[in-house]
Amino acid sequence: MWWMMGEAGGHYCSKKTDDICGGVCSQEPGRFFSFSRLCCALRGVDMKTYIFLLVIVPTCVLAGYVHGQKISYFLRPLWESPPKPFHDIPHYYHENASMETLCKLHGWGVREYPRRVYDAVLFSNELDILAVRWRELFPYITQFVLLESNTTFTGLPKPLVFAAHRDEFKFIESRLTYGTVGGRFVKGQNPFYEEAYQRVALDQLLRIAGITDDDLLLMSDVDEIPSRHTINLLRWCDEIPKILHLRLKNYLYSFEFLVDSKSWRASVHRYETGKTRYAHYRQSDEILADAGWHCSFCFRRISEFIFKMKAYSHNDRVRFGHFLNPKRVQRVICKGADLFDMLPEEYTFKEIIGKMGPIPHSFSAVHLPSYLLENADKYRFLLPGNCIRETE
Repeated sequence: MWWMMGEAGGHYCSKKTDDICGGVCSQEPGRFFSFSRLCCALRGVDMKTYIFLLVIVPTCVLAGYVHGQKISYFLRPLWESPPKPFHDIPHYYHENASMETLCKLHGWGVREYPRRVYDAVLFSNELDILAVRWRELFPYITQFVLLESNTTFTGLPKPLVFAAHRDEFKFIESRLTYGTVGGRFVKGQNPFYEEAYQRVALDQLLRIAGITDDDLLLMSDVDEIPSRHTINLLRWCDEIPKILHLRLKNYLYSFEFLVDSKSWRASVHRYETGKTRYAHYRQSDEILADAGWHCSFCFRRISEFIFKMKAYSHNDRVRFGHFLNPKRVQRVICKGADLFDMLPEEYTFKEIIGKMGPIPHSFSAVHLPSYLLENADKYRFLLPGNCIRETE
């Protein structure tokens, strides 16, 4: 009967062996042999290897998924070289010094009359910081130029926020050129394409505003605020560089968290018809030291933080849904930590390690925009010691 069982059952093995799978290793594949084939594949594997395969490997994969971005940023010095250093121009200023003296200290001549100055920005929803910016620059700006879209760079629909609050900016109405542009974001497209498209539209709006050759054009985001004395210096001095970047103090969430003094994207251009294009990248090697403030993610309400995290060009940094939890956002702000749980974007291990962890609290409100201090009750959330944000 045993030979009949072998023919009928197809899996009986009369050979004695210590390997319970030994009799089936040579059988034809079938749906009843999945476990048997696994036994055969793992035959001879010791316990340490089992632990490695079932515990260590999945743990490493999970860690790579959760912290892969951190690992990539930490190893950045291995795969990316630092950019060419700027040529820093020392910045001289004192309220009692004459303009002739200040221009001479910079190696420039002084003009008989000041240049016209155009301030051009793309606007999303930063009403508070826009008010601080325009009040700071108001005495020396010929024309304020603002372009607003009905979508974010990532294609999210949004209301025309400035249009709805235009009455709050009546003080610049006679000097305002305002325009709107419809978003054209295509799903799956890089958000930077939409951003570039809107900057081209801003070029057209500048021409409508009446900019001409040798006028000064300030290119910067709303939250990159040059000091008024910097703009006054550049409009009065002759022989300044055709393109000059501005080095700004870099703040996060408010003027309580000073990150460094390395913000450089803001720039001032001596306008040339047909040549000057509005951009937000490096366009020159010249940079003027200590020229203002960059206050990134400086919002009044938690909802504004969450909106920007989802709306701006780097929205891919929102890797997990809990990053947008309002309670988490509030904790991160007061701690001075990173909303996206990222390591510093630096080019040397020394700088990366030196900036790891929360930003130290600063208790200085010296040399900040004057309008901010004159209206401290309204803008207290931007001053040291006031990290709690409105929840509505």
